[in-house]
Amino acid sequence: MPNARLIGFVFLLGAMAAVPAVTVDMYLPSLPEVAADFRTSSANASATITGMLIGGAVGQILVGTLSDKFGRKAPFAVGLLIHTATSIACIFAPSIFSLIALRVLQGIGNAAATVTSMAIIRDRFHGARAAAIMSRLMLVIGLAPLLAPTVGGFIATHWHWRAVFGVLATFGALVLLATLVFMPETHPPQRRMKEPLRKAFRTYGILVRDKQFMALAIVPALALSALFSYVAASPFVLREGFGLSEGQFAIVFAINGLGIVAGAQVNARLVATMTPLRILRRAMPIEVIMALGVVLAALIVPSSLIAISIPLFIVLALNAVVMPNATATALSLHGERAGSAAAVVGATQAGLAGIISPVVGLLGSTAVAMGSLIAIVVTIGYILVRAVPEQPGPSIA
Repeated sequence: MPNARLIGFVFLLGAMAAVPAVTVDMYLPSLPEVAADFRTSSANASATITGMLIGGAVGQILVGTLSDKFGRKAPFAVGLLIHTATSIACIFAPSIFSLIALRVLQGIGNAAATVTSMAIIRDRFHGARAAAIMSRLMLVIGLAPLLAPTVGGFIATHWHWRAVFGVLATFGALVLLATLVFMPETHPPQRRMKEPLRKAFRTYGILVRDKQFMALAIVPALALSALFSYVAASPFVLREGFGLSEGQFAIVFAINGLGIVAGAQVNARLVATMTPLRILRRAMPIEVIMALGVVLAALIVPSSLIAISIPLFIVLALNAVVMPNATATALSLHGERAGSAAAVVGATQAGLAGIISPVVGLLGSTAVAMGSLIAIVVTIGYILVRAVPEQPGPSIA
């Protein structure tokens, strides 16, 4: 593939894969306004993010098999149509509970973007080439937490938080149009699943009975739970706790987003010299210590944004190391079922993050609550990693 075409291909894939992240990050600065507008709690406002994650978990299980059966473009198109329609409906949501319900549907649609973009990479590239494309893709996706909150904060400040969903609808429609026009179908009919869908879904039973696979699938899910605990709490911690404006919040959020990009790039170098499992075992103890550092900073110097931000930045950077390595190790156990395995990993991530991240809202959306929850989930993740043997293999029980 010529270099210019490859760059365009990666950027289009990145736009596809970034739809869920943009849908979360552009909306984040508006969470306090959403709570105030509907006269509801921060926990209920944060549930609009949780609902999208839960919808994404359900959607990934469905799309994983459907994309193997019917190709990549058709499920993606249906998913983006759902995203666009629900974004428009969110503009007119009459209550917080209707907004939550719409976000669940939006998550189901967004799942198509996640699953099909990863499947397309598997269709077109293999081995080291696939890893290189994935690294470039992560750079494009990494722009979402850098740019989307700034755009969302500007829109909410100058218009209204509901206008954010108008922009999300437009973004989804443009990505859908570009994909239909410029992205070829990478899973032709002769390579598609021939067995009935009912039989195909039984593959998931084989996967969830594999203890090592599920342990490794839960690790990135816990890492994503830590990330979304930060995502759900940050508008309240930074804006209400530290008095930041929407614009200032967007800047701080973007700086932390740089940590995610930096972690991904460091990991791209580490995988050339160490196995993913060894990287996990070295990175995760540091992440646990830094998460505890967030808690200590919040307790000892609660008024210092810098004291809390430094260990938090490192936690987010290490998350970008943990997630791809745990995912790669899990998928390596079931290469012959890569599509279904990827769907299980993705659904576990979205589902567990959807269950865990609202806890920070129930605890009060404070820096102490956020740091404590992050510390707990990354510690559990480290325990699971230590339980996996040096040379993991399928272990159906």
